Amino acid sequence: MWTKSSGMKSPAGMQELPESVHWRAMLRARRFDCAILLQNAIEAAIIARLAGIPIRAGYNSDARGWLLTHSVQRTQGIRKIHQTGYYVEMLKALGFRSVELTMQLRLPAKEAAVDDRLFDRFGIDRMKPLIGMAPGAAYGPAKRWPADRFAQVAKALVKAYDGNVILLGSRSDRTVTDMIARSGEGRVLNLAGDTTLKEAMALIAQCTLFISNDSGLMHVAGSLGIPTLAIFGSTNPVTTSPPGEQCRIIRKTLPCSPCLKKQCSTGFQCMMSITAAEVIEAAQEMINAKRQE
Repeated sequence: MWTKSSGMKSPAGMQELPESVHWRAMLRARRFDCAILLQNAIEAAIIARLAGIPIRAGYNSDARGWLLTHSVQRTQGIRKIHQTGYYVEMLKALGFRSVELTMQLRLPAKEAAVDDRLFDRFGIDRMKPLIGMAPGAAYGPAKRWPADRFAQVAKALVKAYDGNVILLGSRSDRTVTDMIARSGEGRVLNLAGDTTLKEAMALIAQCTLFISNDSGLMHVAGSLGIPTLAIFGSTNPVTTSPPGEQCRIIRKTLPCSPCLKKQCSTGFQCMMSITAAEVIEAAQEMINAKRQE
């Protein structure tokens, strides 16, 4: 979060500089008065200081307290609550007014109006149930339920509800989504990398159900009020579960979980022990409950 006093544009040629230099130069050019560092990493504090921002506030984690002008103590209790509360507590300590923790997204009317055009563009039958899936995750395999199991779920739901499944994500997810799409006999549409974030949000808003790994699109779906089935592995649903009242978590509690690690010496048993049958059953329960509303 950056609070600025000037609306200057980024210097010319900025995109050609290394990322940290890019941010330092851009922030210095815009002459921000205050930086509230939600990110815990020391790099954010270093960049803010090098950019000459006079007020720098945030948690004193990652040995960065000396870089901040307004440092907030990060207690053990704070680290055990959902991240929405984690950041709100930091803002309260800095003197901001307290707010409710509910998180909602509302698409602007002009964005919601593109739904029909998107359905036509991708050949989606708007008369059939639409199920969204986000099988990727930038964190790596620790957050990724196996693609072949996503494929089993997609195939089962298409058959059970005569619907369509759309696969969303970035271009880097295409290896995974291509494999899932091949199992769908034309009813599983691979849109990973083919939509903007706004377009993905517009499509998610039309879904009967959204099934996802612990990812950014999972949070988008929950915030839009879409029934969201989230599959968790090494990460902690207490702190990063999707928002919204229509969300359900599937995870296996192992002695080592949540480890929060990207690599695993036991073959990601937290993910591998979640079966396609479990996810199909949960998905059908959520779809049927939605239909009865």
